[in-house]
Amino acid sequence: MDGTANGAGTGDAGRFSVEDESSGLRRHVGRTALLFTGVGSIIGSGWLFGALNASILAGPAAILSWAIAGVMIMMIGLTYAELGTMFPVSGGVVRFPNFAFGAFASFTMGWITWLAVASVAPVEVEAALQYASNNVGGLAHVPGGSGGNPVLTFPLGYAAAVVLMAIFCWINLIGIRAFARANTAIVWWKIAVIMLVIVAFLVTEFHGSNFSDHGGFMPYGWHGVFESIATAGIVFSYLGFRQGVELAGETDNPKRNVPFAVIGSVLLAGFAYVALQVAFLGAAPSSGLTHGWSGLSFANSFGPLAGIAQIIGLSWLASILYVDAVVSPADTGLIYTTVTARISYAMARNRDAPEAIARTSERGAPWVGVLLAFVVGLIFILPFPGWQKLVTFITSATVLSFGSGPLVWAALRAQLPDHERPFRLPGGHVIPFIGFFSSNVIVYWAGWNTNWKLFVAILIGFVLLAAFRRFANGPHPPMEWRAAAWLVPWLAGLAVISYLGTYGQGSQDVLGLGTGVLATLALSTVIYVAAYRLRLPSARARELAESAA
Repeated sequence: MDGTANGAGTGDAGRFSVEDESSGLRRHVGRTALLFTGVGSIIGSGWLFGALNASILAGPAAILSWAIAGVMIMMIGLTYAELGTMFPVSGGVVRFPNFAFGAFASFTMGWITWLAVASVAPVEVEAALQYASNNVGGLAHVPGGSGGNPVLTFPLGYAAAVVLMAIFCWINLIGIRAFARANTAIVWWKIAVIMLVIVAFLVTEFHGSNFSDHGGFMPYGWHGVFESIATAGIVFSYLGFRQGVELAGETDNPKRNVPFAVIGSVLLAGFAYVALQVAFLGAAPSSGLTHGWSGLSFANSFGPLAGIAQIIGLSWLASILYVDAVVSPADTGLIYTTVTARISYAMARNRDAPEAIARTSERGAPWVGVLLAFVVGLIFILPFPGWQKLVTFITSATVLSFGSGPLVWAALRAQLPDHERPFRLPGGHVIPFIGFFSSNVIVYWAGWNTNWKLFVAILIGFVLLAAFRRFANGPHPPMEWRAAAWLVPWLAGLAVISYLGTYGQGSQDVLGLGTGVLATLALSTVIYVAAYRLRLPSARARELAESAA
């Protein structure tokens, strides 16, 4: 599609041109394929562990945790649905901040996003291999000092991880059409298995007393409900909704397909997760609850859903779950290899990374980004050889990166008020502000023991940015310091609140459950208003948006 024909360069009212064949990427992803990319990314390893972990932290009130998390993620997703149809570009989550706040904001959010997505493929590989070790010995073990968490063996487990990561990259190098075809078939399988588990558990074994005995419906109060949202794998299980935005530049009808994929994937997954949690709670063996939900234990809890299936006499279902425990994480790993390459591509298009990363093959695949995803994925596996060692970091980093979307939405409503919005979010600033607050409070609930590592990683990114701008050849975009003046206070404020809060080892417990949330709400309000007022001038925002086309 020709940018001039679509009105690019004609002012605010001009329609933003989608990335065309000349950009190297191909628009081969249809509506169903885009929806299934989001659903397939959401349904990975999280649902295989989340029901057990949430039950231990919140008891039967884990049902509320799944529902609340779904609403919070939906508030964020709706914001991105408008942005994704305004600017249907690949890697949009990274590129949108550039339009509203300039290079420093786009690099910072791009770096946080890249850290999050680059570590998902390896964590899904670890999940697949750990489950596979039930039938293929020698892939994983539980060494001393691991806290009971399984890790990959050396050399067999690590070698298998290299092979799986290589397969993900090979499929991506074939091209996005091959990826979409493979993913759609796998997602049908994943949805069918979840529905099968829910129905089989509800029909075969359901102890209604589990919801009232053993401390009642909410044995650990709201603290347990909120903690499980961030740390039990619940938010992690929803994070794939953004793929409808990341691949907007490669879908054939962004106006129709992007909102359909973003909203549809969260709704489908939310319904499935709540139903699965109800079924798990009802099927949990009473013999394993003698010490309450926090002490829940049963045979084969290494694979909790398969373990429950075996206890209630559904060995055939356990066998299916052990197969799915390889297929589901592997499919999500495949998706995130794709997305990591697109994030790298977007950062290069923003001139926040070397231009070579944006190179595409004849098939339309950003091959340099794919190879980079492979290498970095293997690097992540070395210090984090087990699923639980990496998943909370991914959660905190990803929801922090989501926080930029509502701020960009607010800025662009003022900067480009007449720009075509195929999907226009109703209600003014209400939904975006709730989405921004949701991102911040989830980071707070993740706990200081996770967040301090994330903030150190962000500081490392600033060092890399300084080195890149100092030594890389070619012109660099201006940093637009004033427009991004809210960014460092935002991150610093979150770090202070997390440190003074009550979640995670090392926190000071100065802020309680309510006061911590109120402090996060106050910070969210200040930063939202500051970002809105400090945004780039309209002419500059229009220039950046049109140059991206």
